Amino acid sequence: MSTRDNFIYRPPQEPLSIVYEDDDLVVIDKPAGLLSVPGRLPEHHDSAYYRVLAQYPNAKITHRLDMATSGILMFAKHRDAEVAVSKMFQARIVRKNYIALVQGKLQAEGSVDVPLITDWENRPRQMVHFELGKPAKTLYEALSYNEFEDITRVLLTPITGRSHQLRVHMQYIGHPITGDQFYHPEYQKTPLKRMALHASYLAFKQPLSGLDVEIQGNLPF
Repeated sequence: MSTRDNFIYRPPQEPLSIVYEDDDLVVIDKPAGLLSVPGRLPEHHDSAYYRVLAQYPNAKITHRLDMATSGILMFAKHRDAEVAVSKMFQARIVRKNYIALVQGKLQAEGSVDVPLITDWENRPRQMVHFELGKPAKTLYEALSYNEFEDITRVLLTPITGRSHQLRVHMQYIGHPITGDQFYHPEYQKTPLKRMALHASYLAFKQPLSGLDVEIQGNLPF
């Protein structure tokens, strides 16, 4: 049975936290459990984008985080900024880091470079597929190990931006992210009441002003 068969959307109701803003961009700290953009069903309309629109009626989405992932999420305030930021992401000149808690003792550092494709029979799950998958690469660095809980805190740097990339890559090397209902076989055995994946860092040259921007978010775990 899918973990979403009995899914009821109950997004957190605390006000959005804005961590950066200029004339062109607004960056929030998205809480876990909130969709980045509205879902298809009316009951899934509440989302980070919907809430940002209430303050910035011309806002545009520039990238997304999974509903279960928290952290830094950027929006463009107008169309010109959306186009400029889109080109920036496509050129892979945006530096992004995530913090995660993964199962087991992870070696000091390394990379996962295996292609991913949608698991169409189990959407929205993704899977490794060496023949048909699209290239995907993730760098990881172990930060600390909790022997009592058998959990490693790890810094993750996505080189590509495939859907569920970090989650599938950690599962692939035998260290699924704790609390991950899609890819951890015992997701309910977690020290948190959520998936332990947080977008913690974003750095780029603001494409319209030319200013260097570096955003470091607060860690919720």
